[in-house]
Amino acid sequence: MANTYSQIYIQIVFAVKGRENLIKKENREELHKFITGIISNRGQKLLAIFAMPDHVHILVGMKPNLSISDLVRDIKAGSSKFINDSKWINMKFNWQEGYGAFSYSKSHLENVIKYILNQEENHKKQTFKEEYLSFLEKFEIDYEEKYLFDWIE
Repeated sequence: MANTYSQIYIQIVFAVKGRENLIKKENREELHKFITGIISNRGQKLLAIFAMPDHVHILVGMKPNLSISDLVRDIKAGSSKFINDSKWINMKFNWQEGYGAFSYSKSHLENVIKYILNQEENHKKQTFKEEYLSFLEKFEIDYEEKYLFDWIE
């Protein structure tokens, strides 16, 4: 019987609506666990995750039976509901529309994982906007500024 074999590694990046700093340090681990559960329940493999106050980086080993957009939809919908049900903030929590998805080879995984887990240090040197634009440029992705996230300067 023939099998399907694949090696697909995707870093997913998305932001809090309005780029507000709504993800508190004390809630980070619980949010990570919840998102890990969503990814696992969808049959995918979480390799790294880190939530900054205003955005999230996730590295996933993807199987070809699920589209990236379906996984991101499920993560954003499920985690928004979780955050709202947990009443971590005194307003309705939402993620911004859209996301970035960047692919990597197996040989780059160690560096990508270190990068994701070191987000707090990374953002002492560069803003989220600078970081995100550098991803778009590095991966040679054509974009229109008006369709990017709302930026807080």
